[in-house]
Amino acid sequence: MKRVLTAAALSLAAGAALADGMSMPFGTADDTGYAARLWEQVTALKLAGPGAIHALPYEGTDPHGMMLETFYTTATVDGHTGTLIVKRNYGPEGVTADEVLANGDAHLGAITVMFRREAGYDPDNQDWFWAKYLPDGSLDKNPKGMELAGRVVKGADQGCIACHSGAGDYIFTTDAITR
Repeated sequence: MKRVLTAAALSLAAGAALADGMSMPFGTADDTGYAARLWEQVTALKLAGPGAIHALPYEGTDPHGMMLETFYTTATVDGHTGTLIVKRNYGPEGVTADEVLANGDAHLGAITVMFRREAGYDPDNQDWFWAKYLPDGSLDKNPKGMELAGRVVKGADQGCIACHSGAGDYIFTTDAITR
């Protein structure tokens, strides 16, 4: 079963973790600095920003967007090369693939990224680093103002990690996509 995560649910999950005395393992200065270096790689690979390459958009769902483009590759950040997954999230509801192809910038809502960091970064979750960027490359924030980078809502029953833990290797794919 696929979990759907709204901004309100992400905020509630973060609030619940804080109420339980858990420190939030995301949005720290280290996370945001790493996310900035990761964004440099994403744009250098032309997966976001001016001159970005495009793929055929496909139908998506919350929390990512109604139309999506997804790219699988590798990148190197701080000397570590890992798997990089970049998902461009388009909306609003009802947007079509033709509209995204004609003017993607007008419909781009966010860019979500998974990057497999070095062994030991987060062994509980296969060392994935998560980030949600706005189209200008700044980090998105949850309603409580926490930047969405790092181990996003680790330990909560909702959020990036909770949803993706239900997929093989934390990656949702179709039969048409191979690794």
